[in-house]
Amino acid sequence: MTSRTDRTAATDDTLLHHRLEGSAAAPPLLLGPSLGTSTALWDAVAPELSVSHRVVRWDLPGHGGSPARLIGPGAVVADLAALVLALADSLGIDRFSYAGVSLGGAVGLHLAVHHPERVEKLAVICSSAHFNGSKPWRERAALVRGEGVARLAESAASRWFTPGFTVPRLVEDQRTADPDAYAACCDALAAFDLRGELSRIGAPTLAVAGREDRATPPAHLREIADAVPGAALVEVPGASHLAPAERPEAVLTALRAHFGGDARRGMEVRRQVLGDVHVDAAQARQSAFTARFQDFISRYAWGEIWTDETLGRRERSMITMTALVAHGHYEELAMHVRAARRNGLTPEEIGAVLLQTAVYCGVPAANSAFAVAQRVLAEEPPGR
Repeated sequence: MTSRTDRTAATDDTLLHHRLEGSAAAPPLLLGPSLGTSTALWDAVAPELSVSHRVVRWDLPGHGGSPARLIGPGAVVADLAALVLALADSLGIDRFSYAGVSLGGAVGLHLAVHHPERVEKLAVICSSAHFNGSKPWRERAALVRGEGVARLAESAASRWFTPGFTVPRLVEDQRTADPDAYAACCDALAAFDLRGELSRIGAPTLAVAGREDRATPPAHLREIADAVPGAALVEVPGASHLAPAERPEAVLTALRAHFGGDARRGMEVRRQVLGDVHVDAAQARQSAFTARFQDFISRYAWGEIWTDETLGRRERSMITMTALVAHGHYEELAMHVRAARRNGLTPEEIGAVLLQTAVYCGVPAANSAFAVAQRVLAEEPPGR
């Protein structure tokens, strides 16, 4: 059962403010924010991720509900990473997957390099292994310390999103951020350069770029993907710097594929059993309405059941055809007769299975099943 909990600064002012979603028994996934935003950055993505993970969203110091005093002048990304580890420890989380945007992504890179024993998988979104040198960040820190964040709030939408798009809640986060804590985060970005250490990252890594992002252009994410062994790169069209807010469906799809190992393996098995033509057609028909069901099928039916090596695929095909006959699912039966041929069953063996169903499922059911199988077997067997 999914649950949601907010932990505020009043609970423990030594910890980052955070929000918990999902089952406590699910694998943990920490979500880090961009500078100037709060946990709200993940509003369109986190609830879906919490279906399969224990999601922990956290706020930067002086942002959202986190105490500003947790960070000070001259801060570095390692300081923020230490706060994240302290939060994980307080929740009894030893090893976790992690996704972060911009500064939150830099925290993830630092954790993967310097605390590899804690990071299971990593996703770095609209971020960088460096942030264009220290000068612009030193200048921004000085501006904020002298004038506050009002000017930054005025330009937030144009810096974060493509023209014509905005999320008022996130712009308000920028407007209400504590100036001193914000400036300290700028200090951390100014000092950050992990390019020489990316090759040390051993966690499976995904880099996600907003194709229209000017703050951390796709080239920055490509640099990470090229340097981290085995890393993958996804570019999101129509997204600028805060891709999880602007293009949540695309980001969610990428994160599910990366963090949901069962779904990825399940899709491989699904293609092997049913064939590319069938799976591609099913994917083409997918909509926002059916996306969660398709993910469920990939994770559960194909990623857990069909990958279980207790039974071979021949046996699973026999069982599946029998169950489909018993319940009269003849359209599905046609698909699985084709699958049975891919799994090595001969037409004679398929006939024997259907004859068995005549005894235990009834002659009328078997009669319909034979008609379906005869039609399918008369076709050229796909993939053979």
